[in-house]
Amino acid sequence: MVLLDEINIALRYDYIDINEVIEFLKTQKPHMTHVVLTGRNAHADLIEAADLVTEMELIKHPFRSGIKAQIGVEF
Repeated sequence: MVLLDEINIALRYDYIDINEVIEFLKTQKPHMTHVVLTGRNAHADLIEAADLVTEMELIKHPFRSGIKAQIGVEF
């Protein structure tokens, strides 16, 4: 499994070319390797190419209770 955490943000700001990512996933990704791409506002082309798309909704977050970001968890 390969986890590309927050890659959708990098794609959103054009730090990475969406076409290169989709091309890699379709033609170069090793068979049976699961790739998880996270982040908000996934590109429509990426959603179209994906096998599974999940949208999460924030219900509760420790930051709202005064707990600051933790090394190794949020950064």
